[in-house]
Amino acid sequence: MSALITVDNISKRFRGLVAVDRLSFEVAQGSMFAVIGPNGAGKTTVFNMIAGVFAPDNGSITFAGERIDGLPLDRVCRRGVGRTFQIVRPFPALTVEDNVIVGALLHRSHVKDAQAHTREILRRLDLYDKRGQRASALTLPDRKRLEVARALATDPRLLLLDEVMAGLRPTETDRMVAILKELNRETGLTILLIEHVMRAVMALASRILVLHHGAAIAEGEPSAVVRDPAVIHSYLGAEDIA
Repeated sequence: MSALITVDNISKRFRGLVAVDRLSFEVAQGSMFAVIGPNGAGKTTVFNMIAGVFAPDNGSITFAGERIDGLPLDRVCRRGVGRTFQIVRPFPALTVEDNVIVGALLHRSHVKDAQAHTREILRRLDLYDKRGQRASALTLPDRKRLEVARALATDPRLLLLDEVMAGLRPTETDRMVAILKELNRETGLTILLIEHVMRAVMALASRILVLHHGAAIAEGEPSAVVRDPAVIHSYLGAEDIA
């Protein structure tokens, strides 16, 4: 399976603090790949470099065969990279449907076409019956799914999910996992996720990358990574794999 995105030896420093240190990895087309690690490990910084928030200090990021490192946010999004954020911030005064239509208009010039695309996504995310509600009235699980819906509306080939399971109860996590599995299976969408909820990581990811102090300390299949002594010591703890 060919790589959709290749991260090659990227680093990022902020006033002498090394946030990401010579990191390399590939995500195969159509796969689900997880990045885990303690808070402050550099995970969101990696997402920000992929998405175009800022450029790496060195190294390269190649998406679908073309360099995207250093491109502005809108151009990266137009090329097919969608993302969510840890802190969900929908347009609170807009309806659920209108929040998603904003993203759908990226590749559609007619509102009716954007609305049709939006309603298909809302059905997938269990939000169709709430499409007329204001985003400010949603519960946390619904806001999390709305965040995913807004990213999906931009027609991504690669979806970056930044802790979309944080704060959810186990039943809500399981529903989100089921939705993401279905999206991946039915559409071939490639998913790169940052997640602390290991229940979700183990259910979704075919490969896991573990970061610690901005550097990779392990990468591989989930069953092997979670038993790596360095990963247990730095992040998981023995109780998490018992």
